[in-house]
Amino acid sequence: MSAALEVRDLVVRYGPVTAVDGVDLDLARGEILALLGPNGAGKSSTVEVCTGFRRADAGAVTVLGRNAGDEAVRPRVGVMPQGGGAYPAVRTGEMLHLVASCAANPIDPNHLIDVLGLRPRAGTPFKRLSGGEQQRLALACAVVGRPELIFLDEPTAGLDPQARHLVWDLVRALRRDGVGVLLTTHLMDEAEQLADDVVILDRGRIVAHGSPAQLTAGDQTELRFRARPGMDTAGLDCRLPPGYAASETAPGRYRVQGRIDPAALAAITTWCADQGVMADDVQVVRRSLEDVFLDLTGRELRS
Repeated sequence: MSAALEVRDLVVRYGPVTAVDGVDLDLARGEILALLGPNGAGKSSTVEVCTGFRRADAGAVTVLGRNAGDEAVRPRVGVMPQGGGAYPAVRTGEMLHLVASCAANPIDPNHLIDVLGLRPRAGTPFKRLSGGEQQRLALACAVVGRPELIFLDEPTAGLDPQARHLVWDLVRALRRDGVGVLLTTHLMDEAEQLADDVVILDRGRIVAHGSPAQLTAGDQTELRFRARPGMDTAGLDCRLPPGYAASETAPGRYRVQGRIDPAALAAITTWCADQGVMADDVQVVRRSLEDVFLDLTGRELRS
């Protein structure tokens, strides 16, 4: 069985600007690939080529064993675009039934309306739905045709926590059914929760690739605790080996950055005892995917 998606040396240009510069991607069936990056990193351009909405300037994209944009592969692919993608005046139920009528073996639209909590809004025009309801309808339209590969562009943007977890459950169900899922998101915890594989783009190039566990592995951890405000952290620095840094991040909240091992933990608790205080709410925090993302792409704002 062919892979769900293969991208080789993809290049996309807008005049003199190269938006995507030599990107390679591999997505197997029954796996979730999270494509991450700051604004302008090339995510949307990459997805547009993969879904056949844009031509590549160079490189090759294979979707379910065929060239991207091939008419024969379109019924087998689901797309959830950013921004809804429905007619403003169409009613919720009408839109989903219309999309389902174009599929050879659709999921029952009424079932999806119930699963995604849209039954009370089935007769409401799309333009009068809330942002979260529009997102849920767009997701329903993307999955109703039983796709073998689905592209989800920020599927939980604007959703409340309950709806967000509902969408996560649906995405996991797609994976269990053997569907390949390419997910773009700005929510790092979403990528950590869902993705089998993560690709981070910056300025059109891949700057990191691996599973969430692989990308966050290493010795970079920190310890956080609460204690009496105003303690002199310079004295703690003197007790720790080189490479550690202690600071008071807010009144009464302390952070020690470095590899937290039993010896370092003993030094910290002893220092607190010497100050006549007991450390409270002690937490060892490991490097997150967001830490990796910011380290690789920088902390400045992007337009």
